[in-house]
Amino acid sequence: MTLKHSSTKKSFLLASTLLLLLACSEDEKQQVITKTKLVMQEEFDGNGAPNPALWSFDIGTGNNGWGNNEQQYYTDRPENIVVEDGMLKITARQELYLGSSYTSARILTKGKFEQKYGRIEARIKMPWGKGLWPAFWMLGANIDEVSWPQCGEIDIVEYLGNQPTKVFGTVHGPGYSAGQSVSKTYTLPNSRFDTDFHIFGIEWGENYINYYVDDVLYNQITPADVEGEWVFNQPFYIILNMAVGGNLPGSPNSDTSFPQTMLVDYIRVYE
Repeated sequence: MTLKHSSTKKSFLLASTLLLLLACSEDEKQQVITKTKLVMQEEFDGNGAPNPALWSFDIGTGNNGWGNNEQQYYTDRPENIVVEDGMLKITARQELYLGSSYTSARILTKGKFEQKYGRIEARIKMPWGKGLWPAFWMLGANIDEVSWPQCGEIDIVEYLGNQPTKVFGTVHGPGYSAGQSVSKTYTLPNSRFDTDFHIFGIEWGENYINYYVDDVLYNQITPADVEGEWVFNQPFYIILNMAVGGNLPGSPNSDTSFPQTMLVDYIRVYE
């Protein structure tokens, strides 16, 4: 297990403005990441449950497996989610629990922290095994009024546990949701996402969402890329979860060992 060091964290936070990436000038997707104002910082430095001032839990199986035929039951038990060792641990377990064969956890900042535009990033170490589907993502804060997909969805990173070198970033909206979503994959050179921590982030402005892995720009989505309304000019809230099974990854197989844990070192949001 790789743990963060407090000295590294302090050095990072002393920098008021940090220029991380300048893409090649000939690249039309060029954007400069400039971190100028930290507006949310979740370092997971405590012990026990996630901070209730920032996080709420989704509990249960949701509607039709949260709309994806997922197989887990989300709980708020420490067996499935806990803050310790300087990080958040979301653990999927194979167990019979209230009619489900697996348990896991899903937390969200809905009604507690919402952001429009900026740099949103997290440092995460992924699990491994078919059927595991961890994600760091966002939904439009108006979801209760207009429902999904009109509210918009920004998947900062999704990962399938049987493809340990790949992640993908996606947007969903009216006319381009589910199988018609706009997405792109990033393949990690010479390594795997389950063997160390990596930083997954977006830089989000009025007419673009840029996707990064370890500050490497690998995709930009603009209004011209979607066949429908651009619904990303409003506040969104953050979600962290690890699903088991479902439409995208399929069910776990005999090679998937349990428990499996998604480790989140930090989340930081900049204007």
